[in-house]
Amino acid sequence: MESEVRILIVDDEEDIIEFLKYNLVKEGYQVEVALDGQQAIELANSFQPHLIVLDIMMPGMDGIEVCEKLREMPNHKDTIIAFLTARSESFTQITALEIGGDDFINKPIKPNVFKARVKALIRRHPELGVRQENFVSFGDLKINHEQFTVILKDKEIVLAKKEFELLTLLTSKPGKVFKRSEILSKVWGSEVIVGDRTIDVHIRKLREKIGSHYIHTMKGVGYKFDM
Repeated sequence: MESEVRILIVDDEEDIIEFLKYNLVKEGYQVEVALDGQQAIELANSFQPHLIVLDIMMPGMDGIEVCEKLREMPNHKDTIIAFLTARSESFTQITALEIGGDDFINKPIKPNVFKARVKALIRRHPELGVRQENFVSFGDLKINHEQFTVILKDKEIVLAKKEFELLTLLTSKPGKVFKRSEILSKVWGSEVIVGDRTIDVHIRKLREKIGSHYIHTMKGVGYKFDM
């Protein structure tokens, strides 16, 4: 299933654009970018984003003017607009809220804080608020922890109970290497006595079902989930 959340990033600094896009794409969002105000309006109309992350200070048409123009268009009445702003721009922030901005993301931007703010902002959108609570997305992979389902692209993948628990553990902290002892403790606990071979078998089955590129082996240590 393709991610249904569309995000447009607008900033005149390409390094910031790339940084933000990289972090959002890793979360499974559809992302487009614009380097100026005019391009932002054109992309907003063709891409129809649910969320626009919009820099205030841009040459030519600044973020305030872009927001004002978008709010005049009926098809952007529900679009969430979050401004990128320096903490010192308090007067500009007031103006931005008055003309239709929804929130602010302060610079300098910390990746984990940024991703958390984006998730919170998405929940405000009337089309996405309920559905996004249930899913965690990693590219083409979606996990619904309430329904114990896994969707890869547009197909549901059937996992055994321990396979699902193992995937849930690994995806709880993407990039973290989980040691074998930790995996055994958290997935199998004291239910039965199992060995390393049990973990390897379940990892192999997971890779067969969701693809081998998500789960990485750290020789002599354990496994990690990454994209």
